[in-house]
Amino acid sequence: MRHPPRHALQATLLAFAVSAATLAPLSDAASAAAPACTVEYSVTGQWDSGFQAAVKITNNGAAKDSWSLTFAFADGQKVTQGWSAKWSQSATAVTAANESWNGALPSGASVSAGFIGSRTGANTAPTAFKLNGTTCNTDITDPTDPTDPTDPGGDGEAPDLKVSGNKLVDASGATRRILGVNRSGAEFMCVQGYGIFDGPVDDASVAAIADWKANAVRIPLNEECWLGLDNIKPEYAGANYQSAIKELVTKVKAHGMTPILEMHWSWGQYTGNSAGCSDIHATCQKPMPDARYAPSFWSSVAGAYKDDPKVVFDLFNEPYPDRATSRISDAWTCWKDGGTCPGIGYEVAGMQDLVDSVRATGAKNVILAGGLAYSNDLGQWLAHRPSDPAGNLAAAWHVYNFNTCATESCWDSTLAPVAAQVPLVAGEIGENTCSHGFIDRVMKWFDDRKLSYLGWTWNTWDCSSGPSLISSYDGTPTAFGTGLRDHLRSMTG
Repeated sequence: MRHPPRHALQATLLAFAVSAATLAPLSDAASAAAPACTVEYSVTGQWDSGFQAAVKITNNGAAKDSWSLTFAFADGQKVTQGWSAKWSQSATAVTAANESWNGALPSGASVSAGFIGSRTGANTAPTAFKLNGTTCNTDITDPTDPTDPTDPGGDGEAPDLKVSGNKLVDASGATRRILGVNRSGAEFMCVQGYGIFDGPVDDASVAAIADWKANAVRIPLNEECWLGLDNIKPEYAGANYQSAIKELVTKVKAHGMTPILEMHWSWGQYTGNSAGCSDIHATCQKPMPDARYAPSFWSSVAGAYKDDPKVVFDLFNEPYPDRATSRISDAWTCWKDGGTCPGIGYEVAGMQDLVDSVRATGAKNVILAGGLAYSNDLGQWLAHRPSDPAGNLAAAWHVYNFNTCATESCWDSTLAPVAAQVPLVAGEIGENTCSHGFIDRVMKWFDDRKLSYLGWTWNTWDCSSGPSLISSYDGTPTAFGTGLRDHLRSMTG
């Protein structure tokens, strides 16, 4: 189903009884070798319905400019107020992130924080802690969980990615999940003649994304702007546009996050069922990529990033050839093979055409391909999947609360079979309620299966007219964005 209006800009411009302190025990391994970090958790006071606790964090690894401690309660305790950290909680998962004045944590240094919590029964002290995604109180030479070892974002170097079976893995073979946000703007600002990005893309704004513990940023692109076609203002087209995208990609990688480059708006006149516009130019979402320019777009993008396996390619935002024809078989054939497709007036580039364009450059980057119904239908994805000589193809899927496939039963029947064979990435998740109850369900389903997802969108739009994660580019979340932020910060790998 088509997204609701995604941004205000386009609409306006275009239209514990007190006891002795109880320390969380250190493991035998930690006593034998220095852990990457040490956390001491103590209950400093307790009463019938509440308690007061403190944490002392010691950094034994490399110096950190910022820190975030995560742990989980076992007995339903709730943090009600805290100090010396920004405390947040999602279900049982607790996050304590540094304040502006105590973010620096040199090697060997310690920082302390505390909180008051509520309880209704037992008050078991947590024993598993992570600092910036790294397990504390454990020998740093211990292997990480091979099924899901990653820091959920922000620190270190972005990984080189490839496909192994139904998983994304890094150069060492460790499984990686893509967990992050979309950064919309470059798909529409240039074609509308107002710039390249919507809002800042400086280092501080990218760092704010990493502060949510995101480990990936999906960057929608405009076909005509990248290629520098003559309907685009020169200052926003061709080499200028490509250079601006490259600078953003560099910043995203510098903050340890995976950049995902995606073709969002493209050329081709479509005025049929569910048309987003009647314009031949790349001013809205079209049902399929066009054979005239899309292969050249991907040849150019892939040529620019073919030596960088940290960059992922998402072939086409939200195909919907199923809206142009009544025969689902015709829609899937169009999706894969392109050519002359029922109901679409321009020659279509199928997913196989785009895969071939990417691979012809020598690029072996991971490729994502979304299905029908605005990427919400993967029902015949496996039967029509393109051939990829590099073996680095993954499935992309989008879901919003107003989509057809928006229930666990649909996910069980249509997504699970795909995820059993290839990596599955939910490139966009969201809801138009200005809340996060729906994406909470999506994230749980994907977390249970160790799959990937990205929230739409890191832009300061009205979350009541479309899913918008933030109200400020410093990372201040909307009510909707709070759900994704708190969940990413609570992730333990």
